[in-house]
Amino acid sequence: MASQEPALAPQKSITPSEEPETTPQEPVPTTPLILPFKYSNRVVLKTILERSDGGVGLVGEKVVIGGWVRASKEVRKDPPPQLQPEDNDEATASLGHKDASCLEILQTRVPILRSISKIFGCGGNYPVRAKLRPASSKSPVASIPSPPPIVNLLVSDGSCVASLQVTMQFSDDFPVGSRPIGTCILAEGVIHQLSEQGKQGIEFKVASLTRIRSALAFATRTFFQDNGFLSVEVPIMTITDGEGFSTKFRVTTVPVKEVEKEQPEITDSTDGTNLEIVKAAIKEKSNLIQQLQRSDSDREALVAAQQDLLKTSQLLSQLEEKEKLRLEALRKASKAQVPEDFFSQPTYLTVSGVLHMESYACALGNVYSFGPRFRADRRGTAKQVVETWMVEAEMAFSELEDAMNCAEDYFMFLCKWVLDNCSSDMKFVSKRIDKTRTNLLESMISFSYERITYTEAVNALKNVADRKFETQPEWGIELTSQHLRYLVDEIYKRPVILYNFPKELKPFYVRLNDDGKTVAAFDMVIPRGGTFITGNQKEERFNLLNEREQYEWYLDLRRYGTVKHSGFTLGYDLMVLFATGIPDVRDAIPFPRSSSKVNN
Repeated sequence: MASQEPALAPQKSITPSEEPETTPQEPVPTTPLILPFKYSNRVVLKTILERSDGGVGLVGEKVVIGGWVRASKEVRKDPPPQLQPEDNDEATASLGHKDASCLEILQTRVPILRSISKIFGCGGNYPVRAKLRPASSKSPVASIPSPPPIVNLLVSDGSCVASLQVTMQFSDDFPVGSRPIGTCILAEGVIHQLSEQGKQGIEFKVASLTRIRSALAFATRTFFQDNGFLSVEVPIMTITDGEGFSTKFRVTTVPVKEVEKEQPEITDSTDGTNLEIVKAAIKEKSNLIQQLQRSDSDREALVAAQQDLLKTSQLLSQLEEKEKLRLEALRKASKAQVPEDFFSQPTYLTVSGVLHMESYACALGNVYSFGPRFRADRRGTAKQVVETWMVEAEMAFSELEDAMNCAEDYFMFLCKWVLDNCSSDMKFVSKRIDKTRTNLLESMISFSYERITYTEAVNALKNVADRKFETQPEWGIELTSQHLRYLVDEIYKRPVILYNFPKELKPFYVRLNDDGKTVAAFDMVIPRGGTFITGNQKEERFNLLNEREQYEWYLDLRRYGTVKHSGFTLGYDLMVLFATGIPDVRDAIPFPRSSSKVNN
């Protein structure tokens, strides 16, 4: 039997009038090509000048920029051609029956590279209702005013090396004249003719250093957070010395002039009677009584002597009470003249936070701190300031080798971060400061680091025959910068980590090695950078630490049980010095402090 196909329903034809109505779709909002700063309506110049397309995709975009003038140049244009009226109204029609501002004329005749074509307050119009063409002698000449001068400004907002060229037209709100360097400007306009040819760059050392310094700070926190460290803020004021041999700043609330005042003189006399004389008399009377008691010859004399001694003792008690009241009154008067210090014991600005870091590391595992440290050092060298920033890390259940591994990884991470995230500023550094600095940072990432003991380093320096050092290397002395430079530049030609130093050269809390002469400490020496990373393993054995120093709160960390732990310290300002090639650390710090100058 033949299969039957299902019957299809008859299709109904739809006339145009019967077509179903379509719901109009709402327009999809478009994302602007460039977004303003989140907390302001201005656009950060870095988002314009460092785009991957060179900024070509932003032509025609209206933006608001803000910054400071780095350079300015006034440009005065020649008068436009004289106007020859036509017999018809073609000129008016060609301009669309509207006034043409001088700004529009300039945009058609002057190439403006990376320019802002409208500035707040610039709105003067210059009516032009005729076609521009050379004048002829047969036609009457109509003159128009010369276009006002313009000024080209290079504006920077500190976000990048390059500056934006802003072309401004003079008006009542923007009078004639160039602008001095540092003038603040807030402008709105349209980006016009962006091209690589128009890229402007006025480079400033301070700006590049600040951006690199900021990048290193961000890299520091990124490294430690990504590796499971917790951030801890250590106190700036402390009674301890984290190094044991530093010159510290004393913290006091007593004014210097008050301390220098002469203190009231305190005497031991009361009402003309000397207490010492009365005490001597009591001693003599006591001896007399002892003699009379041994002789037993005159009982009446003994009783009289005892009564005399009693009266003298009562007199002494009265005199001592009066003297006590007098001295108390003098002390109160002294305190009224010289205020009591805020802290009850000598307090100093911290030179290191490692002691406080240990208390957190032994409870939370891995911690780090990033903050200022202070040394009252009057030596004015190129790598020393009295206020410096330090990065300190401490790791529980870690030994010396673990600390060396972490310090090496951290240093290489900083070098790579600068190369990856500060390329424009590093180009400026290579051009204006040190052309080999970028290659040096790259070598720090690719090199393997040499690890030798302090004893091996001394022996290697002793075997040098073709070089005479200012200080002869001997075991037990602190190696000088000349010794260290020779090790990394001439002998090993790579970064060197020295470890196991004589115990006299390191702080009291460093772990004593089994030989009894050296301690578990290390210094990382960098070519053309010196030593700005040091580390050690802490002494966890209570009996050995107790023999070397008396810090009760610190000793409590060992007294009731502890773990092996180690850490390291990086001189942050010296790291900025190394990354940029600046010769003096005071140029790498926003507000450097020295023994001779603190004026802000």
